[in-house]
Amino acid sequence: MKRARVWIVVSVACVALGLAIVLGDGLRAPGEPAIGPPDGSAEVRSTLPTATPEAYGLVEAAVAQVGVTRSYDPAYVALDYPGGDVPLETGVCTDVVVRAFRGVGIDLQQAVHEDMSASFSAYPRRWGLTRPDPNIDHRRVPNLQTYFARQGMGVPVTGEGRDYLPGDIVTWTVGGRPHIGIVSAEPASGDRHYLIVHNIGRGAVVEDVLFRFEITGHYRWR
Repeated sequence: MKRARVWIVVSVACVALGLAIVLGDGLRAPGEPAIGPPDGSAEVRSTLPTATPEAYGLVEAAVAQVGVTRSYDPAYVALDYPGGDVPLETGVCTDVVVRAFRGVGIDLQQAVHEDMSASFSAYPRRWGLTRPDPNIDHRRVPNLQTYFARQGMGVPVTGEGRDYLPGDIVTWTVGGRPHIGIVSAEPASGDRHYLIVHNIGRGAVVEDVLFRFEITGHYRWR
């Protein structure tokens, strides 16, 4: 009788384990990371493609602004240089990107200013400037687009959600105005694509806007 009971228990355990493997319920060996970012820092149970650890660092720095940056203010502000910033509780869409890159050790204010100083004619001239202005240049979407493209970061614009990986930078036109955001590591409903971290007027938020507007640029840092 005892042998029969042992056999039943073992059989049930094996069946359960087999189902778990087939259904993928997340059973892992000790120390094995969960499915998600390569460093195992977040549970992202999705069939969408993953990105590099560096890209997830950029995502983390972008998402950290949610709940901190609560408003939108496009006013021109005289900034320190390098490392200048407007108050963290406010900003515009570009500030989400600038702050995220600073979170991974890259100062776009300085990088854009140095590149514009060396190749001013390569950048848009729509603001009537005759020389670079480190207070505002890095806070303008067309300038960031130009800088990213000049750094070889451009990747194709497509209508396929799987082509947009966590940490990618996306630009749009919204009512004739340029806009920019960062692809998050959180899948949208239906697992079609990832949500976007951006500030379009209500502070930094994470929401499903990847294909809500016309995409004008797609860039990948790492």
